[in-house]
Amino acid sequence: MNNLIFLIPIALFLGGLGLAAFLWSMKSGQYEDLDGAAWRVLDDGDDKPEQDRPGTD
Repeated sequence: MNNLIFLIPIALFLGGLGLAAFLWSMKSGQYEDLDGAAWRVLDDGDDKPEQDRPGTD
């Protein structure tokens, strides 16, 4: 029973910390462009000219 005296405030603090981190990420625009990152993963860069690609001389 004495453990609850320590565990409940720690759990509330960690929950508040997680909520604060989530609200900060929403405010800073982390979730603005979800589709852009998905398309950048699939883009292989073939539309660039040959001289601009690294590794070609």
